[in-house]
Amino acid sequence: MKFIKYAIILVLSLNLLASDSTTVEFSKLEPEAQHMKVAPLIVKFLTNFHYQKRAIDDSISAETLDRYIDKLDPLRVYFYEEDIQDFQKYRYKLDDYLVIGHLGPAYEIFHVYQKRMAERLTYAFQRIELPFDYSLDEYLQIERDTAPWARSTEQLDDYWRKRLKNEFLTRSLDGKEDEEIVNALRKRYNRAKKNVQQFQSEDIFQIFMNSFAECFDPHTSYFSPKNFSDFKIQMSQAYSGIGARLTTEDDYTVVKEIIAGGPAFKSDALHEDDKIIGVGQDEEGEIVDVVGWRIDDVVQLIRGEKETIVRLQILEAESIPGAPPDTITLMRDKVKLEDRSAEGEVIKITQDNRDFNFGVIDIPSFYSDFDGKNAGEKNYKSTTNDVRRIIKELQADTLDGLIIDLRRNGGGFLNEAISLTGLFIDKGPVVQVRQTTGKVNVEWDDDPGKAYSGPLAVLVDRVSASASEIFAAAIQDYGRGIIIGSQTFGKGTVQNAVPLNRFLSNMDMELGQIKSTIAKFYRIDGGSTQHVGVIPDISFPSRFELMEFGESSQKNALLWDQIDKLEYTTYGDVATVIPDLINRTNIRVSDDPQFTALNKSLEEFEKNRNRKEISLNRIVREKERAEAERKKKERKEKEDDDEELLITESARILSDYILLSDK
Repeated sequence: MKFIKYAIILVLSLNLLASDSTTVEFSKLEPEAQHMKVAPLIVKFLTNFHYQKRAIDDSISAETLDRYIDKLDPLRVYFYEEDIQDFQKYRYKLDDYLVIGHLGPAYEIFHVYQKRMAERLTYAFQRIELPFDYSLDEYLQIERDTAPWARSTEQLDDYWRKRLKNEFLTRSLDGKEDEEIVNALRKRYNRAKKNVQQFQSEDIFQIFMNSFAECFDPHTSYFSPKNFSDFKIQMSQAYSGIGARLTTEDDYTVVKEIIAGGPAFKSDALHEDDKIIGVGQDEEGEIVDVVGWRIDDVVQLIRGEKETIVRLQILEAESIPGAPPDTITLMRDKVKLEDRSAEGEVIKITQDNRDFNFGVIDIPSFYSDFDGKNAGEKNYKSTTNDVRRIIKELQADTLDGLIIDLRRNGGGFLNEAISLTGLFIDKGPVVQVRQTTGKVNVEWDDDPGKAYSGPLAVLVDRVSASASEIFAAAIQDYGRGIIIGSQTFGKGTVQNAVPLNRFLSNMDMELGQIKSTIAKFYRIDGGSTQHVGVIPDISFPSRFELMEFGESSQKNALLWDQIDKLEYTTYGDVATVIPDLINRTNIRVSDDPQFTALNKSLEEFEKNRNRKEISLNRIVREKERAEAERKKKERKEKEDDDEELLITESARILSDYILLSDK
């Protein structure tokens, strides 16, 4: 499984090279005085305040070591097996060292990493000048996170030769000349080398402390002072950019989330799991290769003045290994509240010789204008107010049912999920929140009455998270509607960031922040939304189901559990008709050519995702590229049709529900 690192963690490049010399050297870094005080403080804080009461023992020491090695060398292309064996002397000691602020072993391991990197880069710099034979039938291993550690220099040389050969071949197939390829790669590696040379002690400390913090759960992190500033900018959505949260995976910048209402969201040209490999300014600016760059440097390139152009060179999540990149153009802007608004429409279908009118409300996020709310405005901008208004407008067409579309809705304000639920139930509990102390708070909808009481369906996918899951879970538990789509993300935890200077007030310098999981969400039936998310009553095929996406794909994610069920009154008995609805749906989609084509494309996607190696034979690659481009064109032509297909099938499911209920 690929290990995904969050954007706030600095990860060293895997593609580095010397500029003017075949000898590569890096300066030796040592821990700073404040780090020896901050490390024990982080240990104490997480021990006392993290939701998961985990002891600091040998098991956490072993996990920290494994995570640290993985962060430094995720593809296993620098360290030797003998290095890994030597590091085992710290396997059950790091917990004791962290408690007293002894960081020597972390920096010692990093020094070995620097040495091995220098050796690899020296080889790469020399090999880049030599020709490659593309007629050989040999392959590059592209899935290496579980590969055996190299036992010899020859083994690593062979991998790096194939790696460089693949880079040359990819660019050659893009129409680049050899000299141009050499210059482009040298430029990439020179910049990457400079990035590493600019690393400071704080960067190493952050990588190591996050290796420890993530032993508690993947959402717990240490931020250096500089990185916390960058994190606040990203989380505030107040900067002019593309409206996407980025992370690093191996040496690539990967899209983690598309922010509703932002340029990327509105363009629909960039999606979760796409890789950004180049960034260009304006319409004609040179596209800068950012493979191997630090994530904060990539973000700085993408960020810019409002209403200016940024061009991104991307590898789509669905592309085959070695596929040519696409270039998309976006206009930078701030994420505006009005651009995240819910929208509604009426669709008409005929089922069993009966005509139906269904309202469809697309909700991209759970938003709220707190300034307007605090000012006492009656109709301030919010998800609930907008949906209430849309329902009234749609009901002019005499609706037979309503579909709430939460696909790609990553969440938002909890209070909006609660009040939105209140539009479809009379009143009652919506979600339970269990604190670190074990205390359980129940969040209620206290507003009597419903804005809509007719047949209801909620459409979700793997990107639907947090507030989306709370709403969908409540509708499901109350039996108020049918949940359709694919399993949701499974983000059922709450985090809080705390400045470390609060605990070391005598320090005259910024110490950074610790973000820790402090609570967990539970449904009113007692089950958590964590890890498993919301399982739909009726499932649709989705590419997200085939990807390492969602909470369950993250290492050490908190598991599902259960607390006491609340008392609540259900609305009807939807569960009794679900088997009939599933049967009707299966019969219908099995004969539908669009669903057949969709399933076929997903099979192809899964095949490409599971590839472990890539051919380095030019003829083979040319054929693979041509076929991939043909299929890609077909996929693009029917993407809008697929989107409409799922909405239409949701309407047919709701029609079946109404017809069965009328019997």
